Amino acid sequence: MKEKKIKLCIVGAGGFARETLLIAIQIFINQEIDYKENTVFLVKDEDWNSDLIMNVPQVKESDFDPEKYEAVVAIGDPVLRKKIVEKLPVHTKYTKLIHPKADVSEFVTIGDGVIIASGVIITCNVSIGKHAQLNLNSTIGHDCIIDDYFTASPSVSISGNCIIKEQGYLGTGSLLREGIFITNNSIIGMGAVVVKKIKEKGTYIGNPSRKLDI
Repeated sequence: MKEKKIKLCIVGAGGFARETLLIAIQIFINQEIDYKENTVFLVKDEDWNSDLIMNVPQVKESDFDPEKYEAVVAIGDPVLRKKIVEKLPVHTKYTKLIHPKADVSEFVTIGDGVIIASGVIITCNVSIGKHAQLNLNSTIGHDCIIDDYFTASPSVSISGNCIIKEQGYLGTGSLLREGIFITNNSIIGMGAVVVKKIKEKGTYIGNPSRKLDI
């Protein structure tokens, strides 16, 4: 009996989804797999058209078959990403995409649905939760615990012994001092420097970071 062929499904078709395809292409090249025949983008029914996106076809949400695909949700907003995961069939299988030029040690645990871009460095005794995203050239030091639905924008630097709870978002170039705790649903703005524990969710900006009153 012929084995069923499983394709990669990239959920979304925006900027980060297309960057995620570039990660997948590099993985497939190493495996001598044709990405054009083994990848699809999943889009809302109303956004679907017959055009290819970077040589890859689109599939409507209503046509999604979890038996045919392994998925990654390539949406930068962690709140929206969680909603999409909860909307997909409960038996959807999620894969991990780790760029060949990421430096991830064997002493790191990584949850399903995680996307790790080129230039990322993760050292040792680090835990990364499900559906997290680490964008270009971000770094995570030793003994960090990162919960589900985390987003690190490009060039984020997280020092050792940090804890970031669910749906944390770190803007481009933000920095965390060693031993920092960040509560759930917190946003750290672009270039912010976090030197104190964040126990109240909100948006934090500046150097040193401070809560933005909205």
